[in-house]
Amino acid sequence: MIRKGLSGGSFKPLTEESIRKIHHTAMRVIEEVGFEVNSESALKLFEGAGARVDRGKQLARLPRERVMDLIETAPSEINLCGRDEKHDILLGGKRVYAGTGGTALYIYHPDTGQKQLATLNDLKRIARLVDGLDNIHLFMLPTYPSELPVEQVDVNRFFAGLDNTTKHVMGGVYTLDGVKQVIRMAEIVSGSSESLRRRPLVSMIACSISPLKMDKEYGDLLVTIAGAGIPLVCPAEPLCGATSPVTLAGNLVIQTVDSLMGVMLTQIINPGSPVIFGSVASSTDLRDLKYLAGSVEMGLLNAAGAQMAHFYKLPFYATGGMTDSKVLDSQSGYESAISGLLCALAGANFIHDAAGLMEFALTVSYEKFVIDNEILGMVMRAVEGIKVNDETLAFDLIKQVGPGGNFVTAKHTRRLMRSEHYQPSLSDRNSRQDWEAKGERLTWQRAAERVEEIMSNRNSNLPAEIRQRVLLEVAGIVD
Repeated sequence: MIRKGLSGGSFKPLTEESIRKIHHTAMRVIEEVGFEVNSESALKLFEGAGARVDRGKQLARLPRERVMDLIETAPSEINLCGRDEKHDILLGGKRVYAGTGGTALYIYHPDTGQKQLATLNDLKRIARLVDGLDNIHLFMLPTYPSELPVEQVDVNRFFAGLDNTTKHVMGGVYTLDGVKQVIRMAEIVSGSSESLRRRPLVSMIACSISPLKMDKEYGDLLVTIAGAGIPLVCPAEPLCGATSPVTLAGNLVIQTVDSLMGVMLTQIINPGSPVIFGSVASSTDLRDLKYLAGSVEMGLLNAAGAQMAHFYKLPFYATGGMTDSKVLDSQSGYESAISGLLCALAGANFIHDAAGLMEFALTVSYEKFVIDNEILGMVMRAVEGIKVNDETLAFDLIKQVGPGGNFVTAKHTRRLMRSEHYQPSLSDRNSRQDWEAKGERLTWQRAAERVEEIMSNRNSNLPAEIRQRVLLEVAGIVD
C-alpha cells in the first residue's frame, strides 16, 4: 500500500502566539533591516514594486503591507507532475510527500567502506533505483557529476532524471544557459511549452544566502525561471550560531525572511508564478563551525518552518531524513528517522533530502536509498494516524469473539491487516534461528540485494522518438 499526500499537522512545535511573534519579527526585519540584493535586475524589480532601495549598500526594504500583498499573490497549491500521471503530486495545505535531494559529491560503498566521486552514470542509476522505490514520491537530483564542466551540468543532470524515472524531477541549477536548455528539453518531453506549464515535469531551485542576502547569480537565475513560469523553490539555509542567531526562534526569523525574499521576487516578476517557500535550516557544530545534517534541531526547525508556511498559505519545501554518520550504522538510522518524522507529522509538504544522503550531505549510498524508503514507509504510516470508526472499533466482532477468544481467523482481520499495519519490504522480522539460517544478513546487505533487484528489472527511459529529438535539439547532452 502506497501512502502519499496524507495530511500531517499533528505535531506543532510552535504555538499560535509563537507563530505570530515570528511573523511580526520577520516583518520588522524586512521593513527596518532590509536584505541585500546583488542581482541588478532583481534590485530594479524590487524598487519598481515599492521597495525603498539603498543603492550604496544594495539594500531593499519593503513595508509589511506590500510584503503580504505579494505573498497573497502566490498560489497556495502547486502541481508537480511526473511523466507517469500516477506520480503527480499536489503541494499545499498539510499534505506530505518525501523525496531525494542534495548535491552530493561522493558515492559510499558499504561493502568496501570506501567512497568515490559521483559520476553522471551514478546519477542515471540512482534515478532508475528511485523509480522503483514507492515511498520516495519525487526525484530531486541528488548528486553532482564530477567529470562534467559546469556548462554541461544542468542539461545532463535533468536529462539523467527525465530519461530514467517517471517521477517529477527537481534540481538546483548553475547557469542561465543551462536553465534555458533544461526548459527546452522539458518542453520537448511534455509535447509543447503549453503542456509543460500545464503539467510541469521539472522544477528548479534558487537559494538565498543567509543571512539576508540574495546572490547575483542566484538572483539572475530566479528572474529567468520565474519569468518562464517554471515551478521554483526559494530555500534558505540559516545555521544556528553561524549564519543566524544560535536560538531556534532567531533561526526561524532569518529562514522566514530569506525565503520570502525569493517568494516576493517571483510574484513581482510573474504574479501567480508557482513558487515554494523553503527551508534547509539546521544547527552548527560550534566546535569547528560544521554544518549538521542529523541534529534533532534540524527536525524541529523544519517542522516549525512547515507551520510558518501554513500561516502564509504557501507550499513548503522542508529538509529532513539526513545523517552525519559516515557509514550505514545505527546513527544513520535514528538521525534519518527522527528529523523526517518530525517534518512529516508537522505537515511539511515536500521533505527533501529524505532519502540517500549521509556524511553532512556530502555523500549518498545506493543502499541508503533503499533503507530510507523503508523509514519513509513507516513515517507515512505515522502521518496517517489511527482511524476511528465503526469498522475499526470492531464492537460487533469483539462481542462475537467474547472473553478468551481470538481474532486470528476473523474476516475482519484478513480484510484490514495489510492496510492497517505497515508491511515492510526490507526489515527482518524473522526469529533469530531463521535469520541465522538465511545468512545473518545485515540491513545494508539486504538493501544491496534490493538495489540489484530493482536495477535489473527497471527501464524507465523516455520513448525512443522523444529521446532522439531531445538529443538532436538540445546541446551538450552526454549520452
